[in-house]
Amino acid sequence: MRNGLRRSPLQLIGLAIGGLYALGIVGTCVAALLFLRQQDPLLAQTVVVLGGSAALLGWGIVPVVAAAADMTLDPARFATSAIPMPQLLAGLAVGGLIGIPGLATSLVALATVGTWWRGVLPAAGALVGAVVAVLSCVVLSKVVTTATVSLAASRRFKDASGLAFMVPLVLMGPLVAGVSQGIADSRDFLTELAQVLSWTPLGAAWSLGGDLEAGRPVDAALKLLIGVATLGAMAWCWKLLLQRALVTPPYAGSNRRTGGRMGLFALFPASPTGAIAARSLTYWFRDPRYSGSLVAIPLLPVVLAFQGSQTGSFGVIMIVGPLTAFLLAWSISADVSYDNTAFALHLAAGVRGLHDRLGRALACLSFALPTVLVLAVGPFFLTGNWEWLPAILGLSLGVLFSGLGLASVVSARYTAAVPLPGDSPFKKPPGNVGQTLAVQFGGMGVLLVLMLPEAALLIAQSVTGDPAFGWANLAVGLLLGLALFVAGVRVGGRWLDARGPELLAQLTVNR
Repeated sequence: MRNGLRRSPLQLIGLAIGGLYALGIVGTCVAALLFLRQQDPLLAQTVVVLGGSAALLGWGIVPVVAAAADMTLDPARFATSAIPMPQLLAGLAVGGLIGIPGLATSLVALATVGTWWRGVLPAAGALVGAVVAVLSCVVLSKVVTTATVSLAASRRFKDASGLAFMVPLVLMGPLVAGVSQGIADSRDFLTELAQVLSWTPLGAAWSLGGDLEAGRPVDAALKLLIGVATLGAMAWCWKLLLQRALVTPPYAGSNRRTGGRMGLFALFPASPTGAIAARSLTYWFRDPRYSGSLVAIPLLPVVLAFQGSQTGSFGVIMIVGPLTAFLLAWSISADVSYDNTAFALHLAAGVRGLHDRLGRALACLSFALPTVLVLAVGPFFLTGNWEWLPAILGLSLGVLFSGLGLASVVSARYTAAVPLPGDSPFKKPPGNVGQTLAVQFGGMGVLLVLMLPEAALLIAQSVTGDPAFGWANLAVGLLLGLALFVAGVRVGGRWLDARGPELLAQLTVNR
C-alpha cells in the first residue's frame, strides 16, 4: 500500500476520500453500538448479530462481484517464491486487514466490546468473538478470491459479475420496502432471525457477549466452538486452494476459434452501413459498457409496478414505454467516445459520415424498436385503459426516433469522458467532465423540446378526454420522429465528414 501511494498522487487522493467516507460510516456504527449499551440486551443482541452476519456475508460476496478488485496479493504472484506455507498464509491474512475495509471492520467489531461493557465476562466474550469474527471475514474473502482466481482472470467473468451486481442496485427500492413491510408485519421477525443466525457460522462469533450477559455460558461455549471450527475449516480450505493456485496458476491466454464464422456480419448487407451496424450491434451484446444499460430495461416495469402498488394506482406503469425509448435512444449519444482511438479505422477506411450515423442508429433500432413496442403496449393489459394506447405508443415512437436522430448529431460533434475499452462500466475516468455534463443535460433538454408536440397532444387528451388526440399523437409521433431521425442522421453525417480528424484528436486526449 505504501509503495502504491508513492507511485501515484491520485491513489493517495482516492485513499483519502475513501478513508473519510469509511470514517463517517465507522463513526456512525461505533456510536450506535455504544448507544446500545444502555438499551435492552435483547435489542443489542439482535443488532450485533444481524450486523455482524451481514458483514461476514459481504466479505464473501464483494470479492466475487468487484470487477476491478486489487490483485496485488494474487496467489499466482507467489508461484515462484519459496515462502513456507504457514508464513504465506499468515502474511496474506494480515495483508487482508491492511486497507480501508479491513481497518473499518476491525474498528466496528471492537466497538461491540463497548456494547457489552456491562460486566467483565460479557466484555471479554465480545472481545474474543470480535477477533474470531474479523479473522473469519478475512479468511472467507481469501477463500473466495483464491477459489475464483481463474475466473477473476477472465474478462467475461468480470463483465458478468459487474452486470449482475447492477440488478440488486436497480431493485434496491422494492427490496428494501419489501423487507421493511415484512418486518412491520411481524415485529418479532428480526429477533427470531438473529436467534437463528447466532447458531450458524454467520453469527455465532458475534453472539458471545449477548449470551454471557443473559447468563447462558453453555450456549456461548457452543457458539464459540462453532465460530472457531468455522474459522479452522475455512483456513484449511484456503490452504488447499492456495497450494493448488501456486502449482497451477491461471492461464490468461485466448482459446482458438474456428475461422469462417461471420457472426452478425452475415445478417446485414455487405455495405458500409451494414458492416457498421453489425459491428455496433456486436458491441451492444459483448461490450459491458453497452450491455450494462440493457440490464436495467427489463427491471423498469418491476420498479414502476412496485411504485404503483404502493400508491394504489398502476397508471404510472404506462410511462415505461416512453422512458425505455428515451434510455435506449440516448445511449448512442456517446457512441464515438466508446470507440475511443479505434474510431481511426473509420477515418482510414474513408467511411462516409452518413453511413456511420445510419449504421449505428440501425444497430440500436434493431432491438430498441421491438422492445419499446412491447413495453408500450404491455402495461395496458394490466391497467385496461386502452383509450390511452395510441397516445402512449405515439409518444414512445416519437421519443425513440427523435432521440436516435439527436444522438446521432451529438455523438458526431462532442466527446464524453467514458470508461475506456476493457475497463469496468462503473469506472469513471478523468477527462472533460464539465463538457460531458453540459452536453448530456443540454442534449436531454433539446430532446424534451422536440417532444413538445407529442406532449401537448397527450395533455390535450388528458384535459378533454377525447381519444382523437391520442390517434393524432400516434401519427405525429411516428411521422415527426421519422423526419427528425432522417434529419439527425444526415446532419450528424455531415459533421462527421467535416471534422472527423478533430473528433479523433479529442478522443486521444480523453484517453
